[in-house]
Amino acid sequence: MRRIDNKTALKIIYWNAVAAILLVSLSAISLLHRIHRFDRLIVETSRRFDVDPRLVSALIWRESRFDPNCVGTHQEVGLMQITEAAAREWADTYDVSNFKRTDLFDPSTNIQAGTWYLARAIRRWSDRPDPLPFALAEYNAGRSNAQRWAAESGASAKRFMEAVTYPSTRKYITTILTRYRGGV
Repeated sequence: MRRIDNKTALKIIYWNAVAAILLVSLSAISLLHRIHRFDRLIVETSRRFDVDPRLVSALIWRESRFDPNCVGTHQEVGLMQITEAAAREWADTYDVSNFKRTDLFDPSTNIQAGTWYLARAIRRWSDRPDPLPFALAEYNAGRSNAQRWAAESGASAKRFMEAVTYPSTRKYITTILTRYRGGV
């Protein structure tokens, strides 16, 4: 095996470090692009439905990591992981003709349907001091589960979180609220 001198070894280390830094930088740029390419659409739609765009962004991050082609384990679709049933409610409310499940892969349609659904859930729980845990539980686990947990816990968000019987839903709510309120 051929020995290399110190100068050559340092050049190899230097260029490997440069390559690593470039790869990390490109990865970071790609991530930032993926996260922020829907900002305008999120802000416009959030204003329309009177929901904080940071909450919508936090929810999209948790649901799909900003992948508009994401399909969930229960066939939820797109950025906000909308079920076909929820999307049909939105389509019926807004007289969207010829709605198809595949329309949910369109970011604009998905964000409109998902933000509408979230806004409706927030309004339903607006009598609570902090309606967001209740609304996010409804978004994730369905209205009947959220109502059952609320009946067991009263108006306190803390007691509500303790009453949520699905660990995945508790983690879902905590993840979104941490990202929304703390900017993680």
